[in-house]
Amino acid sequence: MTEEEKYIARCLQIASYGDGFVAPNPMVGAVLVNEEKIIGEGFHQYFGQAHAERNAILSVKDPEQLKNATLYVNLEPCSHYGHTPPCANFIVDCKIPKVVIGTYDPNPDVYGQGVEILQKAGIEVKIGVLEKECRELNKRFFTFHEKKRPFVTLKWAQTIDGFIDQNRTDVLQLPLNISNHFTKILTHKIRSENQAILVGTNTVILDNPSLTVRYWWGKSPIRIAIDRLGKVPENYHLLDGNTPTIIFTEQLRQNKQNLKYIPINFDKDILSTVLQKIYELNIHSILVEGGAQLLTNFIISNLWDEAYVEVAPFEIGKGVAASIMPLMPYARKNFYGHEWYHYKNKK
Repeated sequence: MTEEEKYIARCLQIASYGDGFVAPNPMVGAVLVNEEKIIGEGFHQYFGQAHAERNAILSVKDPEQLKNATLYVNLEPCSHYGHTPPCANFIVDCKIPKVVIGTYDPNPDVYGQGVEILQKAGIEVKIGVLEKECRELNKRFFTFHEKKRPFVTLKWAQTIDGFIDQNRTDVLQLPLNISNHFTKILTHKIRSENQAILVGTNTVILDNPSLTVRYWWGKSPIRIAIDRLGKVPENYHLLDGNTPTIIFTEQLRQNKQNLKYIPINFDKDILSTVLQKIYELNIHSILVEGGAQLLTNFIISNLWDEAYVEVAPFEIGKGVAASIMPLMPYARKNFYGHEWYHYKNKK
């Protein structure tokens, strides 16, 4: 690994500390080096607050060192005013002579413009260091801007004989407990990493789920449900107003605090319509947790990017059949007897 790669790798490491807190912004880390020593570093900690470059620069005890320093950052510095001023201009003002960047920012409001500001100011710029790793860290951000849709992650747990639940008809029948304590924590970690969580009508009616982050730290995702006919009872967790919630429906309903109804045409391609609406709401990523038919529809439509499938080491003989993943897993781990398969859709 070269010196430049080493420092960009450090940028990626500290950038990841913002996971679950900065969306819809990307995770960014910045490192300042002078005479082969790190003199400052910082990362984007919370959405709406200072970006990585500013945090790194302000962490330097002796500002005079900036005039001979190199700034390393995993993503192109921003060039426009949002919640914070442009980082590219701040770098210029601090007279930093060299900037090494992992990859361009895919946001059309930024792409290439941050680099241009630096170069026009006479700053030496190098871009494309550990680019693959930089894109991977912010895969949700890149998918949103390049494919014009949210990054879609599928998640379900099943028994070893291929069922996700017993056959149930109402909420008084408890759902089958498939996950163990550790995999429940892992599932909530994944929830915190996504901006939104999506479920279908039957899952809501039979499980009355909260769809929040309880076994991990981080923000709870925006709850999204597809409820064409307005079947979800008013006293359910989904409609409690405690967490921002979106319901896609064909029923005319009045919005409430933290509860937004969005009418869509159910006679058209529902999944593409839903993803388009989610994109328009600036939601970069969704976790689809069920039910089986909704998950299967995403797989058949090839509208997914990653999937996590937990397989518990017991059988139930009959019940609700799990979706079938048509690909070989990218990775496989075992957590206290439960197999955890990770799939990547490289379409």
